[in-house]
Amino acid sequence: MIRIRQVKIPILKDNKEYILKKLNNLLKGEITDYKIVKKSIDARDKNNILYVYEFDVEVKNEDSIISNSKSNDIFKTPNEKYIVPDMGTNKLNNRIVIVGSGPSGLFCAYLLAEQGYKPLIIEQGERIEERVKTVENFFKTNQLNELSNVQFGEGGAGTFSDGKLNTLVKDKEYRGKKAFEIFIENGAPEEIMYLQKPHIGTDIIRKVIVNMRNKIINMGGEFLFNTKMTDLVIEDNKITGIEVNNKEIITCDILVLAIGHSARETFYLLNKYKLDMKSKPFAVGLRIEHPREMIDKSQYDDNYKLLPPASYKLTYKASTGRGVYSFCMCPGGYVVNASSEKNRLVVNGMSNYKRDEINSNSAIVVTVNNNDYGDKLFGGVEFQRDLEAKAYKLGDGLIPIQLYGDFKKNIESTKLGNVIPNTQGNYNFANLNELFSKDISKSIVEAMTNFSKKIKNFDREDAILLGVESRTSSPITIERDDNKESNVKGIYPCGEGAGYAGGITTSAIDGIKVAEEIIKKYQR
Repeated sequence: MIRIRQVKIPILKDNKEYILKKLNNLLKGEITDYKIVKKSIDARDKNNILYVYEFDVEVKNEDSIISNSKSNDIFKTPNEKYIVPDMGTNKLNNRIVIVGSGPSGLFCAYLLAEQGYKPLIIEQGERIEERVKTVENFFKTNQLNELSNVQFGEGGAGTFSDGKLNTLVKDKEYRGKKAFEIFIENGAPEEIMYLQKPHIGTDIIRKVIVNMRNKIINMGGEFLFNTKMTDLVIEDNKITGIEVNNKEIITCDILVLAIGHSARETFYLLNKYKLDMKSKPFAVGLRIEHPREMIDKSQYDDNYKLLPPASYKLTYKASTGRGVYSFCMCPGGYVVNASSEKNRLVVNGMSNYKRDEINSNSAIVVTVNNNDYGDKLFGGVEFQRDLEAKAYKLGDGLIPIQLYGDFKKNIESTKLGNVIPNTQGNYNFANLNELFSKDISKSIVEAMTNFSKKIKNFDREDAILLGVESRTSSPITIERDDNKESNVKGIYPCGEGAGYAGGITTSAIDGIKVAEEIIKKYQR
């Protein structure tokens, strides 16, 4: 097959007939079939918005086309197959135990199960079917289940998100492709394999996770839900078991810690057993809501109805020296109460696959580091907790919100403008400046002025701010060696909670990496 890049198609002519004609003109060969490899939108010229494609094309005179081509965008299709490493020879006396069923834990378990290792996955929260009911009840009643919520439970925090799958990770070993193949095998749309910014939405990801669970079980794996790791059993600096639910011991030679970025109790437990960890910088800020139509029009002008809901990515360096950027942008979505601890409140964004809600939202976050929270190992964790306690108090237990114009004036909002909050979980008016130091608030205001030069009316007075966005990434890194193993032998830190990923796809890739290291070392 021939790979051809940079094939530009007008959005009004995006159909198979026009694409075939275009490919024939470019390759000057008899095309028998083609497959989309990549698809993105070029909206730099609002009067001529284009789809930019990359194709693999079956053509009869392949060799002559390649040899006669003077374009760097036409070449023989490379082999992009993911290869599982050869199996090691060390003997396993017990099942591999994976703590956490978020993306890193699930994809680690999936690859291990495919290779016959029959892992045991434990999850402190509920399976999807019960978890969704628990979370929906929380949105309505504000009654929090600290073990099963937006952060904890089957699928991890990504279950209640936009389901974004894009990543900037270099994927020379095609682990990302393997992850997408697994997603598609379990019900995700095939378009995720080629879209520049793929997503599946909270509605589809829930179905995919259930299918993955059932596949893992069919391959010999096992899940224990409502099962919390409460202690470790370590002998001679090697894991030999874990305690669950404060009573039962599960023996294990291998423990994969896919615990997620909100597993604060587990961080303290690991420190008790002297696992090497270090504090790391992260970012905090506020969610902002704009009308989806406003964002779409700004990005695409009058073509917006012909294109998918628009996203954006914005960055700014403030005069305070802090970086400010948009994070986890959710076109056509909700802002959700994502709390996991009583008397503390945190927000996140969530969209369905269609992204057809009235507002688009993102987090506007500001970088923080040990200058803000000190040099102690858990300084960042406690900094997050303090912010979330303030947010809970400001909103009287509900999501605290403020109009952007009032945020600039440093006064509490008392009424809405034309932008109506689209939240899962109720809200109260507040002055969100009370969450932050003056320079963090100043950084946000400066950035908003700058962002409005890139997206028209981004700093509109009645845009809705919601707080607090404090869990952009883990405040802790659980250190590991080149073989992905911690200083306590047999323990493999994994995914976003361990500090090695940032989102669904990178977490899945890291889960695959950890599974590979186990496969390379141990027999089934």
